[in-house]
Amino acid sequence: MMSSNQSWIDRDLAVLWHPCTQTKEHETLPPIPVARGEGSWLYDFDGRRYLDVISSWWVNLFGHANPVINARLKAQLDQLEHVILAGFSHQPVVELSERLVQLTPPGLERVFFADNGASGVEVALKMSFHYWRNQGRAEKTRFIALENSYHGETMGALGVGNIPIFTETYAPLIQPAFIAPSPDCQQAELGESCADVTERALAAMRTLLERVAAHTCAVIIEPLVQCAAGMRMHEPAYLSGLRALCDEFEVHLIADEIAVGFGRTGTLFACEQGGITPDILCLSKGITGGYLPLSAVLTTEDIYRAFYCEAPASRAFLHSHSYTGNPLACTAALATLDIFEQDNVIERNRQRGAMIDELIAPLAELPNIAHMRRCGMIVAMDLVDDRAGNRGKPFPRV
Repeated sequence: MMSSNQSWIDRDLAVLWHPCTQTKEHETLPPIPVARGEGSWLYDFDGRRYLDVISSWWVNLFGHANPVINARLKAQLDQLEHVILAGFSHQPVVELSERLVQLTPPGLERVFFADNGASGVEVALKMSFHYWRNQGRAEKTRFIALENSYHGETMGALGVGNIPIFTETYAPLIQPAFIAPSPDCQQAELGESCADVTERALAAMRTLLERVAAHTCAVIIEPLVQCAAGMRMHEPAYLSGLRALCDEFEVHLIADEIAVGFGRTGTLFACEQGGITPDILCLSKGITGGYLPLSAVLTTEDIYRAFYCEAPASRAFLHSHSYTGNPLACTAALATLDIFEQDNVIERNRQRGAMIDELIAPLAELPNIAHMRRCGMIVAMDLVDDRAGNRGKPFPRV
C-alpha cells in the first residue's frame, strides 16, 4: 500500500517546479512533504518530525503555528483581508509603519512596502536612482556592491550580486555593479587582525569612490554578515567607516537587512552595532514571523521629499505591487513585534549567545573545523581538509 508521504511526493513531482533546485535530483532525493508545523518542528504525512533548523529559509522566528500570531491573524480575517494601497489605507499598515519608524535607527521616517526581500531591494535601487534623477543628477546610474554579495534574484538585485552561480547565466540581462573588496574577517592575512581587514577594505572603497562616485547612486551591503556567501562576517567599525565615506562622496548607503534584521545579529537591527543610519533600509524575511510575504523599505525624509511635488507624474515613485502592504501580512508583523517586546527576545538571545559560545568551543579543536565564528544568533564554521595540514582548503565533496 502506498504511504501518505509517497502519494504526495508522486503528485509533487508530476506538477511542481521547485526553486533553487536541480529538480532531477528529486528522483533520488525526493522533497519532504510537510503536513503541519508546530513550534520548531515540521511533521510529514506519515507522522515523522523534522527540526526546522533553517527556519524555513530564515523567516520563521517564533515557531510554526505560533498562538500569538495565529490569534491576531484570525481576528484580522474577520475585518479586512486586502485592499489596494494606492489611494487607500488601513489600520495595520499605518500601525506597522509607525512601529518600524520608532524601532529602526533614527532618521528613517518613511516606509514603502513590497512583497518579498528581492522586491524590497528593487525598490531601494530604483528609489536611489530616481532620487538622483529628480535632483538633476541623472549621470548617477550605477551601484557599488561588495564581493561575495547576494541581494536577491530579480534583475536589479542580481546586478548588485557577486556570487557567480546566481549571476553568470543571466549576465546579458543585468547591469553589473562596481565591486568593492569585502571586509570579511576571514580574509585576514598572516599577522593581520579583523581590524586590519576593515581598514584595508575601507581604503579600497575610498579608492573606488574616488573613481566612480560621480556615476554612483548608492553602495549596498548586508551589515555584519554576508549570509549567502557562507556567513562571512565583518566588524561593526566597517559600517561606521562606510557611512562616513558615503557622506563624503555623496552616494546613498543601502542596508540590506532582509536576512540579518530582527535580532539575528544580537540587536534588533544590525546597523545599530555600527551606530549608523543608512539612507535606505530593506527589511523582510522575519518581519512577519514566517507567516506571510512582506517587505518594508525605510528611508529618510530628504529622499521622500525629492518625489513630493504637484507635477509632473514622472517625479513620483511609480513602483507598485498588487499585494503591497497586505493587511494580513502587516498584522502578522505587528504580532511578531509584540513578541519581541513582551518576551524580551533580544536580551534573552544575548544570554543564549553566551551559552552557544560555551557549547561550540570544543569544536574549534577538531582538525576539520576552521574559522569558528558567531554574530548574535548566527553561528558558522568551515569544514576543511586537514589531510595536508592546510586548514584553509575546503573539505572535498563526496
